[in-house]
Amino acid sequence: MNALLLTDGYKTGHHQQYPKGTEEVYSNWTPRSNAYAPKGCNKVVSFGQQYVFKWLHNYFQDNFFSKPKAEVCNELKEELSLYLGVDYDVTHYEELHDLQFLPIKVKSLPEGVEVPIRVPMLTVVNTDKKFFWITNFLETILSTMLWQPMTSASIALRYKRIFKEWVLKTDKDNSAFIDFQGHDFSMRGMGGLQSAIASGMGHGAVFLGSDTLPVISSFRKYYNAEGFVIGSVNATEHSVMCAGTKDDEIGTFKTLMETYPSGILSVVSDTWDLWKVLTQYLPKLKEEVLSRDGKLVIRPDSGDPVAIICGESHKLGANTPQEKGVVELLWDIFGGTTNAQGYKVLDSHIGAIYGDSITTERAENICQRLSDKGFATTNVVLGIGSFTYQFNTRDTFGFAMKATSVVVNGERRQIFKDPITDDGIKKSAKGLVKVEVVDNEYVLVDQITPEEENEGELQVIYKDGEFVNQITLQEIRAKINGSI
Repeated sequence: MNALLLTDGYKTGHHQQYPKGTEEVYSNWTPRSNAYAPKGCNKVVSFGQQYVFKWLHNYFQDNFFSKPKAEVCNELKEELSLYLGVDYDVTHYEELHDLQFLPIKVKSLPEGVEVPIRVPMLTVVNTDKKFFWITNFLETILSTMLWQPMTSASIALRYKRIFKEWVLKTDKDNSAFIDFQGHDFSMRGMGGLQSAIASGMGHGAVFLGSDTLPVISSFRKYYNAEGFVIGSVNATEHSVMCAGTKDDEIGTFKTLMETYPSGILSVVSDTWDLWKVLTQYLPKLKEEVLSRDGKLVIRPDSGDPVAIICGESHKLGANTPQEKGVVELLWDIFGGTTNAQGYKVLDSHIGAIYGDSITTERAENICQRLSDKGFATTNVVLGIGSFTYQFNTRDTFGFAMKATSVVVNGERRQIFKDPITDDGIKKSAKGLVKVEVVDNEYVLVDQITPEEENEGELQVIYKDGEFVNQITLQEIRAKINGSI
């Protein structure tokens, strides 16, 4: 698709609508509200800017600048003339093609830091007076791409904080486990490949466990990732269990353990009767499990996650399997150890994972209930899926890119929006902005001079087709982990 079509239709006329003599349009990208975010997501993780601008740069190179001017501009003239019902003038697009790069300067806060609501994370301004229109022409595609990696990273960090809080209470010597305790299973439920990658990278900036394979190449391409990026384990699905037949499910377990005599093996266990697996099959397989060089992970995949993992009863020693739940039933069969903090840790050959419909609230409830029964929260891995990462929009954190400064005939004008009919959320900053650190917190300072705009924490990452101040995945993860 022609790169100049990556926008809202109404943007195609805005170059004619700005005041005559407009030379500069300056905009910022800001999270304006967390009203629709999960409880506890009070800030936003700065993440995805480098990915988005590298993608945008490459797209313009491949789908506009590298193609013959007549070809791309004639296409634009034909389509927009039909679209708007006018004889559309593409002179400004032809001039952009002659330039052969995007004439913008992009400044960003460092990726991996947390940013308070209403503090700008990014600014964009044109660098050539002729192309004042390009700043907000790009607003649509930037809004399309930026909100999701930031939103998913922010929600992933909330999960990780929950896990860290509970690991410190119940198994502090195993705190490295939390890097893998939240596992991304969302890809199949996301709104297309681009969405899965953007969200999956947000998750992968925080956690190391993921089944969203395209994240690996994306991190290597956009964040210079080297070596290990994300990881997972050998795992079955229901088709595998069904193919082995209901009557010989125990035989399927045996065959799988023979196929994988070492390492972690995750087996979906509720294809028919989870409780039969836990009370009849696994006791018979106890010696095979304990003699294996690795961990067998039992994966239930239906029902109320809290009750399935922790049991319907809040106390140890209940009577029925349903009252005990997966972790207690595994303890009854395989035992384990009691750590220095007094919490039960399952034998290293057995474990559990639940990968369906885990919300931050359910994650917290599972950790609380396991702790109440005397189990370390590290006895279970929780899968985070599209229920968490797809049920979001740009409004989850109220993201918006708004112009706050223009230059007309050499005169700078501070501009802003503050609708009288709004509750204050849509009120924008005014004029040029910078972000400072005050008492270890990012703070907005607006209505500043051009000289002051060169100061602060917003640093140039892209200018006139060139990238600067690039960051690596390892650096981002270090910043995120340092904030937990």
